[in-house]
Amino acid sequence: MDFQGAPDDEECDAADSSEPRVALFVDGPNVLRDEFDVDLDDVREAAETAGQVTALRLYLDEHATPGLIQAAEARGFEVVVTSGDVDVRLAVDVTRFAVENRADVIAIASRDTDFKPAIETANAYGCRTFAIAPGEFGRSDALRNAATEQVTIEQGDEEDGPTLVGYDT
Repeated sequence: MDFQGAPDDEECDAADSSEPRVALFVDGPNVLRDEFDVDLDDVREAAETAGQVTALRLYLDEHATPGLIQAAEARGFEVVVTSGDVDVRLAVDVTRFAVENRADVIAIASRDTDFKPAIETANAYGCRTFAIAPGEFGRSDALRNAATEQVTIEQGDEEDGPTLVGYDT
């Protein structure tokens, strides 16, 4: 993984834990694609570099396969299935977590610039923000520039085993 950015000292009011609380929001349709070869475990590991992951949410639309949903739940993700585009639901949840002080770090795995306002809102509420890109070609400069920290997940190796992909491209 290619890490860039330095931790920001301004965090939401942390609980008595020594590690920051990290809420991870994954934009499934934009991250879990064959061309990125990204596994949910890789995304979680990227978020864990920012602190203790206390919320794991994967947002999917109605085109997600049942196998993907089952595999994500087995990995500890709360799966949120929407009847259309996942962007609005994910952005609202990110904003709620920041406003309600439910996390110290907001991590968004996506390549979609639509989440820039949600990242900016979390920043305004004093949260650190973490943009996770699914590979070099899945990176959004707008998200990277808005977030206080960024990471790009490198392409998986054949030796790593199968990746979790649940969308046909």
